[in-house]
Amino acid sequence: MKDGYPSAETHGYTESIDYLYSLQRHGIKLGLQNTLKLMDILGRPDKSFHSVHIAGTNGKGSTSAIIAGILKESGFKTGLFTSPHFVSFTERIRINGVPISEYDVISLTSYIRNAAADTEIKPTFFEVVTAMAFYYFMREKVDWVVVETGMGGRLDATNVLSPEVSVITNIGLDHTEFLGKSITEIASEKAGIIKTGAPVVTAAVQPEVLNIINEAANSRGASLHLYGRDFEGSLSEMDISHIKFNYKGYNNYDNLKLKLTGKHQVYNASLAVRVCEILMQRGIQISEDAIYNGLSKLHFEGRLETASQKPYIILDGAHNPKAAETLSASLKELCPGKEIILVTGIMKDKDMEGILKPLADISSTIILTRPHGERAAEPEMLMECVENLQKDRSKPMPELIIKESVSDAVELSKALWHEKAIILITGSFYTTGEAKEALGYKGVFSKLRE
Repeated sequence: MKDGYPSAETHGYTESIDYLYSLQRHGIKLGLQNTLKLMDILGRPDKSFHSVHIAGTNGKGSTSAIIAGILKESGFKTGLFTSPHFVSFTERIRINGVPISEYDVISLTSYIRNAAADTEIKPTFFEVVTAMAFYYFMREKVDWVVVETGMGGRLDATNVLSPEVSVITNIGLDHTEFLGKSITEIASEKAGIIKTGAPVVTAAVQPEVLNIINEAANSRGASLHLYGRDFEGSLSEMDISHIKFNYKGYNNYDNLKLKLTGKHQVYNASLAVRVCEILMQRGIQISEDAIYNGLSKLHFEGRLETASQKPYIILDGAHNPKAAETLSASLKELCPGKEIILVTGIMKDKDMEGILKPLADISSTIILTRPHGERAAEPEMLMECVENLQKDRSKPMPELIIKESVSDAVELSKALWHEKAIILITGSFYTTGEAKEALGYKGVFSKLRE
């Protein structure tokens, strides 16, 4: 027994992991009822720390990590809860940048499972993981926690929080089977994280989306901070490994450096800085040095990440059309004249053509594969998508190759690589995670990917 919950040795490693894997088979069920009951059983860990809550279609992970980095540099014990992961499940739950230990995952799983055993609660995988994260943060006496929604907002398990600030990065079409078929329906779901009196920060641009966010903020007495109106960033330097930008808001910060690349990271970083400015206005001690250091020290995987120099391999978690468009535009600018060898595997419940179109436009060779898991599209489906996209185009068809496993696809891409080429691996966190393992990175509970 350790701090009130059983040890991994007491309950058994295998039983806990089998339990987590079994929860994945239950699929995704949106709603707060189970999470609220789990919070009550566990002593309301969601009330034990200050929080920042982040929703949006793209950019949630980067924005969350930057805010957490700045809070850590300010001297706060800071938790970060993100999903999904790239290689190790433990990446999802961090304190001051350090992932939760394998031991704690096993121990907390058995504790939560036992706590819910005599109740009518039948939690999903994400509900249990959310409870695990919040309980862990409470037990470790964390000051601040930055939390990324899993999906949507209003009915996301993380929405039991009462945050100091809410963030909606942007809104696009994704998870339409759960959140709605239109931008406005999805915006309404994302706006569900806005809480009474808690400021909301956004970089959304569509007028219909802004109307929904503004109405939600007004109805809850939450001030709205809008990128381009109340604060903004301007790119000053960019290469394959970093950006530098200037920020204007309550204060001006010049030559902020971030070890992530792509113009879109200016929006994410500016959102993070604005959140910290709001906290400063509320009396939270965050220094200028903390802002500079929180940005410059950040290491966050899977966002235009250079995983290898020879062969040159870039990993990116783009898994919806907007993210794929942004990725393609970034590579055109960052790597002009380079031949792109694309390795991609996509989930069959995604807009496959929407993801493949901008990627196929920049690729000379496309290796189509499938990661593990029932949701993954068959490579033949992806090939048909690419062929359909190319029917009415004058541009030559990329060479299309099918490999049944991600590891085989990675090996083939390495064999095809030459000095004037870049290997791009993208399309799903499942695909990039398995690719990273194929490149020699060891994962912990890597297949717990829901």
